[in-house]
Amino acid sequence: MATAIIMAEAIKDPAAVVGPQKRNRIQVSTNKKPLYFYVNLAKRYMQQHNEIELSALGMAIGTVVTVAEILKNNGLATEKKILTSTIGTKDEIKGRLIRKAKIEILLGKTENFHDIMTSEKAERNGNGNGGAKGKNNARRKPVQEEAGDGSRKEAAEEIGN
Repeated sequence: MATAIIMAEAIKDPAAVVGPQKRNRIQVSTNKKPLYFYVNLAKRYMQQHNEIELSALGMAIGTVVTVAEILKNNGLATEKKILTSTIGTKDEIKGRLIRKAKIEILLGKTENFHDIMTSEKAERNGNGNGGAKGKNNARRKPVQEEAGDGSRKEAAEEIGN
C-alpha cells in the first residue's frame, strides 16, 4: 500500500519523491545558450545565494570552466570545490550505455561581490567612465562615396581603435 502512495506521488510531482532540486545549480549544455548567458545567470544566482554550483556533461565542461574563470577573474567568486566523475547515460538511438564525463564546480561569493556588481550596474547605466570604451570612442575618416546620380559626396567611415 505504501508503494502505491509513493508511485501516485511520483506521478503527480516527481520532485516530491526524488527531493527538491537545488535552486542554486546551473546546468550548462552545449550550443543552447551563449557563454555570457551563463555568466549573467550565475551573477543573478549569486545575488540570491551565497554559493552556486555549475555543472555540465561532456562537451559542455569547457563552457562551465570558462564561466567559473570569468567570475573568478572579475573578483565575483571564489572556487570552493571541484568534483569530476563519469556517469552512464543511455543512448536513445542505439539503446546502449554511454559513459560521459561530468564536472561540478562550487563557487562562493567574494566579500566585495555586491560592491563590484553595483559598480558594473553604474557603468551600464552611463554613470561610469563617460563612454571611453567601445564604439563611442571610434575615430572617423572622411570617405568619398558615389551618389546615385554619378556625383561624389563626402561621408564618414568609422575606424576601430
